[in-house]
Amino acid sequence: MTGFRLSSTVLDAPDPRALAAFYRALLDWETRDDEPDWVVLKPRGTGHGAATGLAFQREADHVPPRWPATGGDQQMQAHLDIGVPDLAAGVARAEELGAVQAATQPQDDVRVMLDPAGHPFCLFLDPLGDPTGA
Repeated sequence: MTGFRLSSTVLDAPDPRALAAFYRALLDWETRDDEPDWVVLKPRGTGHGAATGLAFQREADHVPPRWPATGGDQQMQAHLDIGVPDLAAGVARAEELGAVQAATQPQDDVRVMLDPAGHPFCLFLDPLGDPTGA
């Protein structure tokens, strides 16, 4: 069978619009669907079905994952890896938008961040993300 296509990675949150606003600003993406309980973001300039995106759905009983988890904690099931051309500037921008750095940082060249709903995501140095090509 062919034709499978990943459409979105979905994150649960008590306020999907607020979490979508964080990622919209962080990634400079655009909103494709915006309902009280469901928001979809896609990269700018892509057709509705052309790109993988992020979606956010309401989960009133959302329990933020704990990273790193210890016995009995809500474990992280998945996380986003986001490349940035300047790691320090990327961390500063994410913090400005409401993210915080996780207490545990296992690598010098990656920063584990927690979004406003507590989902872990990693910022890493990605020279391909630099428009100057440096």
